[in-house]
Amino acid sequence: MLLDKLEAIHHRFLDVENELSAPGAMSDMKRFAQLNREYKDLKPLVEKYFEYKNVQSNLDNAKQVVQTEKDEEFREIAKLEMEELLLRNTELEELIKVMLIPADPEDAKNAIVEVRGGTGGDEASIFAGDLYRMYIRFCERKGWKIEVVDFTEGTAGGYKEIIFNVHGENAYGILKYESGVHRVQRVPATETQGRIHTSAATVVVLPEADEFDVDLKTNDIRKDLFCSSGPGGQSVNTTYSAVRLTHIPTGIVAQCQDQKSQIKNYEKALSVLRSRIYEMELNKRMEEQSKKRKTMVSTGDRSAKIRTYNYPQSRITDHRIGLTLYNLSNFVDGDIHDMLEALQVAENSERLKEGVQ
Repeated sequence: MLLDKLEAIHHRFLDVENELSAPGAMSDMKRFAQLNREYKDLKPLVEKYFEYKNVQSNLDNAKQVVQTEKDEEFREIAKLEMEELLLRNTELEELIKVMLIPADPEDAKNAIVEVRGGTGGDEASIFAGDLYRMYIRFCERKGWKIEVVDFTEGTAGGYKEIIFNVHGENAYGILKYESGVHRVQRVPATETQGRIHTSAATVVVLPEADEFDVDLKTNDIRKDLFCSSGPGGQSVNTTYSAVRLTHIPTGIVAQCQDQKSQIKNYEKALSVLRSRIYEMELNKRMEEQSKKRKTMVSTGDRSAKIRTYNYPQSRITDHRIGLTLYNLSNFVDGDIHDMLEALQVAENSERLKEGVQ
């Protein structure tokens, strides 16, 4: 029964609240961070629980009036109130069912986004640059902070590769649907014959791992310094400020040359390295889970062609949910909210059908 589930969640919420306020709660910072995250996740559900409980109580009172009240005018008022309460009761039940779907614990994290030009030569790099600007404008609309970690410019514009951090509420949970191969169909700027070409770029979205998520030992990391090759004024190619880190046990590499400071580059590269190792561990868990269930939306399969951008028809098609929009110019200008929302709704609907409560 829905009320029983909500009552149990309310009890858990109170337990977490008490544990957070207990003396010595901060002695174990990893545990404290987990509790804080759980408290934040449970609070909206507890608020809806109180509203749902109040609606149920008012509904019982209104039914009682309709059944026992002899004054016809009062009965009519109670009937109208019942209709409104029944409608709100149904709305709340549907909303609560969605909220009860276990959230991906990674959703609340910041994101690390990697965009790389794929097949298509120079045009693929140009398209990767278009995708980067699309995400930057979307993040600006959300009020999120963006930090470039590393990039390699394309020979004809755009980027062969660009990696950036996104700091914002539920950044990973919102942007994770962008992982996969993005395909573009248009006349390239590098094409003189006016023929339509198909090019591609790959997007990878990682949850930013914090120091509690991955136990990185200093002895397992090799640090290499080299000269920056991008914009940066007088320090470019003169000081060894760029940092490349290699995790020896896994062979995973991360580098940063965006900052003039070697220390800042090291911190950014370490964040990317930690997140890539964390993703590797997550993927192992996801493979085990996928044997039990598989969602079509957020599989994170890097090789899957997820979306096509068709410029001649001003059309964007997401192949996972079969949704087509005809507002390409606005879309690539950062207006991607409706698409991301549709993907989230599709995943939630799928999980509800599977009985994930």
